[in-house]
Amino acid sequence: MGAGAAVVVAALFAVGATVATANGGDGDGGSAASRAPALYSADAGFARDMAVHHQQAVEMSFIVRDRTKDEAVRSLAYDIANTQANQRGMLLGWLDLWGLPKVVADEPPMSWMGSADGHGTSGHEMSGQDMSGHDMAGHDMAGHDMSGHDMGGATTKPGALMPGMATKEELERLGSAEGRDAEVLYLQLMTDHHKGGVAMAQGCASQCTTPAERKLAEGMVAAQRSELTLMADMLKQRGAAPRG
Repeated sequence: MGAGAAVVVAALFAVGATVATANGGDGDGGSAASRAPALYSADAGFARDMAVHHQQAVEMSFIVRDRTKDEAVRSLAYDIANTQANQRGMLLGWLDLWGLPKVVADEPPMSWMGSADGHGTSGHEMSGQDMSGHDMAGHDMAGHDMSGHDMGGATTKPGALMPGMATKEELERLGSAEGRDAEVLYLQLMTDHHKGGVAMAQGCASQCTTPAERKLAEGMVAAQRSELTLMADMLKQRGAAPRG
């Protein structure tokens, strides 16, 4: 619980810093809009995509919590769920602060990466989908993902929405696994997830112009790399290894 409380406190401080940065530190909220990132900027694209990416990590962590009694895995899942839920709230809060939508039609996932101005090519709407490849209204979006595409050095596997994300079938396997099998699959899926998240965060760290968001992205890289080392050790203890 202490770790969770620390995450919440850190998130509150970061949100406060972001508001101050967006307002130029002078308390003039009316001038914030003129300095807000553009709709297709790396700042806005990262906030939208990482919010979706984080949501799946939270979902997987809640799933494994009910599939194992192993305290080490449950503790890791608790930390990941708390951290990424809070960061997701910050990202969505920034979009609100900037007066930008959380869903943009014709903006493919990761289109903000790999371009100097962060304005990628147009495509089918992907933001706002749930983790199973359906939009929030339940419509099938198959065929409109970025499967197999290399985005800034991170590859999206077939059936997944963004780099490192699990497919619908993998989530179903995790939901039906028990004990050690659930632990190993969660650690492997979360390892993939973190690798994709690190690539995305590195993209923001080099392209985003909002200081607080760039700092958050840099923090994500450091924290998730540390967890990648931890998860590799946990897999080894269970006679397994990361995939790929």
